[in-house]
Amino acid sequence: MYAQFDVSQSKNIINDVLIICFFFVYKLFLPAEIFMYKPFKATSTEMTHNTQYSSDKPVRIVIDSESGFCFGVSRAVSMAEEILKMNEPLTSLGDIVHNNEEVIRLERKGMETVLHRQLDTLKNRTVLLRAHGEPPATYRILKKQNVKIVDATCPVVLKLQHSVRKAWEEAKISNAQIVIYGKKGHPEVVGLLGQTDDEAIVISSVDDIGMLNPARPVEIFSQTTMSNSGLDGIEQKVRETFASNVRIHRTICRQVENRAPHLKDFAGEYDLVIFVGGEKSSNGRMLFEICRQANPRTCYAYSENSVREEWFVPAPRTVGICGATSTPHWLMEKVAKKTNEFVKKVMI
Repeated sequence: MYAQFDVSQSKNIINDVLIICFFFVYKLFLPAEIFMYKPFKATSTEMTHNTQYSSDKPVRIVIDSESGFCFGVSRAVSMAEEILKMNEPLTSLGDIVHNNEEVIRLERKGMETVLHRQLDTLKNRTVLLRAHGEPPATYRILKKQNVKIVDATCPVVLKLQHSVRKAWEEAKISNAQIVIYGKKGHPEVVGLLGQTDDEAIVISSVDDIGMLNPARPVEIFSQTTMSNSGLDGIEQKVRETFASNVRIHRTICRQVENRAPHLKDFAGEYDLVIFVGGEKSSNGRMLFEICRQANPRTCYAYSENSVREEWFVPAPRTVGICGATSTPHWLMEKVAKKTNEFVKKVMI
């Protein structure tokens, strides 16, 4: 006796085979999903490709939506772009942001970047002062040359400059030492030093506290992009040494302050983290270290061209991409696309 074979059954089998074949091709060739990470809302996306590779789960590439330009940098770049849109010549005194890729992008639009040693050659130009701020001497030199100044100093930095200037004026009576916790030679620190006629003392770590005079009061300000943990260590050591003759101004930018714990949480959620930052970015290096402490498998990329295939071995199931306050979002997106290429290569 032969078993009866229903035609409708054969159609279902054929459909099932086609679905399986389609699913295999779907997993094998399409790109990984690229998500925009938002705290506590990891499912919300701006860039999404619903794709799986030859494995049970999709590879997730997530760009941190909290990363990217801080307010001050975003404001400076917007001011530059508005002038360039009108086809007016624009000169930036120093790199507008500590990210070479963004500097190149703006230079292609017509902006010129000059060094401070060229200050005497800018007669009758339109000159942009970047978010880091400048010392009073810069303004005096530019005004003598009939320069049109576009002042893009970050409002947070500008407020800090005024506070340092006021403290320095008062210190002439109190005999206090004005101290700046920051990176020596950093543009923001140079601007702050200028508010004190270069009389303030710059310290970069607890080891520099020996430069201070224990017999005189101490008033400490911080560069806006330094770490809270570093400032905490300095405050503790200074208070032990100087007793009650200490005044600490916690002048680290709130955006920077809040980004550190956020990135610590972000980095801990992924198999691999790619931190995108500029070679000159001190904020980038600081935030990168925070990510690496939370996730040892954290790599630093200057651009999409510095992403390396060996970072993806063993193959990650999740990749988080984040950046510094000087990192443009478009650059993180480029890194995400390059990441997608490497993920596809190692997963096949």
